[in-house]
Amino acid sequence: MLRKILSLIVVLALTLLPAAMAEDAAVRVGALKGPTAMGMVEMMQDKPDAYEFTLAAAPDEIVPLLVKGELDIAAVPANLGAVLYNNTQGAVRVLAINTLGVLYIVERGDTIHSVEDLKGRTLVTAGKGSTPEYALNYILRGNGIDPEADLTIEFKSEHAECLAAMLQDEDVVAMLPQPFATVAQTKADDMRVALDLTAEWDALQADAEAPSTLITGVAVARAEFVEQNPDAVERFMADYAESVAFAQENVADAAALIGQFDIFEAGPAEKALPYCNIVFISGNEMKEKLSGYLAELLAQDPASVGGALPGEDFYY
Repeated sequence: MLRKILSLIVVLALTLLPAAMAEDAAVRVGALKGPTAMGMVEMMQDKPDAYEFTLAAAPDEIVPLLVKGELDIAAVPANLGAVLYNNTQGAVRVLAINTLGVLYIVERGDTIHSVEDLKGRTLVTAGKGSTPEYALNYILRGNGIDPEADLTIEFKSEHAECLAAMLQDEDVVAMLPQPFATVAQTKADDMRVALDLTAEWDALQADAEAPSTLITGVAVARAEFVEQNPDAVERFMADYAESVAFAQENVADAAALIGQFDIFEAGPAEKALPYCNIVFISGNEMKEKLSGYLAELLAQDPASVGGALPGEDFYY
């Protein structure tokens, strides 16, 4: 997936369009179906004239639209923001962190109570070569576990395959993101969420001089759009912060809208929302958390962030 996205960026990088917009034009926003779009539902409902939303199932549907100038702002995986910056010669800005860690270890039974309990187990997950794999490896190694020797990690193409493997063999453990971790609990009576990998990441970072945190998604914008439409960007930031607060504080209403806009089924979304770590973090706090997270990814695989850490101008 990352390789495909990189190819798209390289092809499209030279086609960036001017971003000036009419004062009353709708801001064009892209988002992925899942937690990174869940925090936008109040904006979708209440401000249809101010924003034109495009929802997609995968990042490679969003990237070309953003790079070609057909979107102004997009909610994308955190590392993809850095990749976009590096592969468009700095033509992307990150506005805010919108989702912290959403990864959980799910098991059948009650045998896993710490990361150490994963030793000797078979763990299934999607996301090989992307941030889920990097996050898992960081947490395993931080707890003295060799990902290649101390457990068996099997990568699947999608989360549904991970769940199927658990249903076939009750000894299999899965790493699943929300809201899929919540959905899994409805499939078997003995299914439980055993570990929150965001909490495990934070525990490893507790004594760091500049602690980072596990980050799933960010909102990015084309640099030209930011520079030529500062008022529109500021309105977006204020509206987005309000929309995230709505999703955090009005779970049932937000879940109904999530279902209405076909982001995820309303029932599972209502159960999962409290665990989706939807946030709005901007400014210096965003820079501190995101730069630290990207540094961890760079250490594992430079390609995961586009070869280098973004420059100072990346941060809005």
